[in-house]
Amino acid sequence: MNIVMFSMTPLFREKSMGGAQKQLKKVALYLAEQGHRITILCTWRQDASESFLWHENLRVMPVFRFKQPFPEPYAAPVYDIAAAIQTTSDYLVDADVFYSHDGGLIFPYVYRDIPTVISLRSILFSETLQSGFLFNGDALILPSDHTAGCWSATVGRFFPGFRERVRVIPNGLDFNVYKLVSTHELARRLNLNPSDHTYVLYPHRPDDDKGIRQTIAVIDLLVKKYRLTHVRALVPQWIDTGLAAHVRAYYDDLRTDIDQRGLSEHFIFHPWISDEDMPAFYSLGAVTLALGRYVETFGNTPYESLACGTPVIAANVGPYRTMLPDDLVYKVDYGDVETAAAQAAEVIRAGQRTPAATIDWLHNHFQQGDMVESYADVILTARKREGLAYVHTPLDESIDFALAPWCALTESGVYHDFRAEYCQDALLIQLARQTPTRVNSDTVPFSDLLYWYERGYLVPLIGDVA
Repeated sequence: MNIVMFSMTPLFREKSMGGAQKQLKKVALYLAEQGHRITILCTWRQDASESFLWHENLRVMPVFRFKQPFPEPYAAPVYDIAAAIQTTSDYLVDADVFYSHDGGLIFPYVYRDIPTVISLRSILFSETLQSGFLFNGDALILPSDHTAGCWSATVGRFFPGFRERVRVIPNGLDFNVYKLVSTHELARRLNLNPSDHTYVLYPHRPDDDKGIRQTIAVIDLLVKKYRLTHVRALVPQWIDTGLAAHVRAYYDDLRTDIDQRGLSEHFIFHPWISDEDMPAFYSLGAVTLALGRYVETFGNTPYESLACGTPVIAANVGPYRTMLPDDLVYKVDYGDVETAAAQAAEVIRAGQRTPAATIDWLHNHFQQGDMVESYADVILTARKREGLAYVHTPLDESIDFALAPWCALTESGVYHDFRAEYCQDALLIQLARQTPTRVNSDTVPFSDLLYWYERGYLVPLIGDVA
């Protein structure tokens, strides 16, 4: 088959800007190796300006002029947006199927005449949100039940049949790659000294939402409270550092915070790590921190780290609540740096590594082969379907409500993933305890239900949510 793929994000030969791009490469390579002809259309930028081959059947073509660097790619001239529509449509003339990775192409009329599969890898970025709410494709791939619940509770309530087009396919890892490996060469290139220092990993882009501030606070406690003065935090310099003044300013602000805490020697800012070096990077660590409030759709980092033998401490948010079993990984409520630091100190002092039971669980649930085969099945069997029809249902006292899929009852109150805060209201806690039982105006005043609905804690059970 002739398969055209769309990536709003620039693509590189040897490195990835994030987990979504890693998954795209794996799926595209698998299809190419099966003999299908793959063309990936992506965004041009100065350091990703030439087309290249990932396989003899797989060409990557940076043809779009969306605004770079991140964010807001549609903050581009009107003629560049029109050119993106034109170029995509030109390639689709001879295509058998269209696959849009992470949404991004928000114009459903472009793909109305060709079988189309869309995967949404975010529930935060504006272009992905627009892709979701304007979705009219033939299949929708989502990487977690949490993400599927979020989209079904929002888009699904307006489009009966939406949920039927959803396929949940978790990300997969190649466990021949993600395993404990030698770290000597990477340590040499990064000028690290593992014999003298213990490394705490922060394998994310430096971003408040990704937990860099919590990581700084944890290192502060490890050094000053737990006297682990040999600890060093490894923080990557984001791939956009050389292109964006606001990114450089953000690093300056981080360094100021670190300096004021007297922790400069305990933080190492290093170049962005290539995909092939990630197993060695994880293997270097004593513990990996994933303490952010960012609402992941899957979040590769904890799984990759665990597979390479390095324990993880993760915030109990988003899909981590259910996809990482409590008995296999350390979890803390978002913002609880004291508990995170205590757990990190315990891991470091005991020299803990990933337990065999956790490795087995990973291998049983997140095989790369299962993922790429599932993606290929959806893409290769896509057939054109009738468009989804919008249906409006008034919100009145006949409507049942339930706790939103992005909320969870914790010891600190009802946590809201998108607000990144805890609510301790007694009525809301009572409603949360009733989940998944429906609540309605027979037992709770309708005005109270609307109040919590308007703040994003409850969802109406209509359309595909019913």
